[in-house]
Amino acid sequence: MQEHYFELHVTVSSHHSLFSDFLADTLPIGFEETENGFIIRSEDELDTIIWGLEQFKEALEKALKTNIELECEQKKLKNSDWVAKYKESIEPLEIGKFYIHPTWSEANPEKINIVIDPALAFGTGHHPTTASSLLAISKYVQEGMNVLDVGCGSGILGIGAMKLGAVVDACDTDPISVENAKTNAALNNLEFHNLWEGSAAKSNEMYDIVVANIVADVLTFIANELKARLKDDAILILSGILDKYEDKVMNYYKDCEVIEKIAQDEWITLVLKKKI
Repeated sequence: MQEHYFELHVTVSSHHSLFSDFLADTLPIGFEETENGFIIRSEDELDTIIWGLEQFKEALEKALKTNIELECEQKKLKNSDWVAKYKESIEPLEIGKFYIHPTWSEANPEKINIVIDPALAFGTGHHPTTASSLLAISKYVQEGMNVLDVGCGSGILGIGAMKLGAVVDACDTDPISVENAKTNAALNNLEFHNLWEGSAAKSNEMYDIVVANIVADVLTFIANELKARLKDDAILILSGILDKYEDKVMNYYKDCEVIEKIAQDEWITLVLKKKI
């Protein structure tokens, strides 16, 4: 073990999930998510990662025509057993019927347990969008339902639905996320019915529930794809929406009625049904 290691604290003002996807695609190591950003640790200096984050921020600002604040602070620290300290800092979560915990933590016999190691991928239940999506799944998914998880990330939402007895398909445009979802399902002794790289448009199935925890702009782009996969009287769960973009998103789902809105911090999750 080297005498020192480097710790990079990253703070972003918005689009947390997009930066998380960028890091998941870029880093050969895991990273820790915080409320406003990320912590990256390595035995090598992280100057290249800082440069990459700055370039990604600039490209994102141009694409979305918005301003994003990014702060990066790198420290050189003495190399104690920081992995053990990190594990000690991760607390299990209770969300609805679920208890989300890492492999090194005990299960809760009174809850439906989901095992997710936080270092593997975005989507551990700690982010408000994931937590509120799990709350909706906890409430609306029933045994025997067919569920589609679009933009599955770590696979936690689909795993939650499977734990409730649903048959779950999942997809993500990121191949790393597809592999993470498969790995995390196996960690819970589960297997997706179908799991593919790509969009919801690749499926010809119809579903009782479709869930998409992505970002507002993407939810507007794929609105027709999502609605095309709904059975009559099916439920559509949309998450990853900043409250200021709610109206923008709903403009693309005017043929749906809001049956529930779950708000947490500045984020909202919409539970919709097609108007008949």
